[in-house]
Amino acid sequence: MNAPASDHGRWRKSSYSGPHANCVECAPLSSSFVVRDSKDPGGGHLVFAAPEWAAFLLAVKRAGL
Repeated sequence: MNAPASDHGRWRKSSYSGPHANCVECAPLSSSFVVRDSKDPGGGHLVFAAPEWAAFLLAVKRAGL
């Protein structure tokens, strides 16, 4: 199943990602975020509620990842 955001070109990846397709991309939806593997953009995806995504980003920033 493709995420609705895939049709709108709103996928983003970290500025720290290299030129290779070895990263995770995310796209905002109305009240959630969709995550996919850049090596397989047409493959499966994960959907996280906005508060879950915000908590994940905060944990990543605090851990210096």
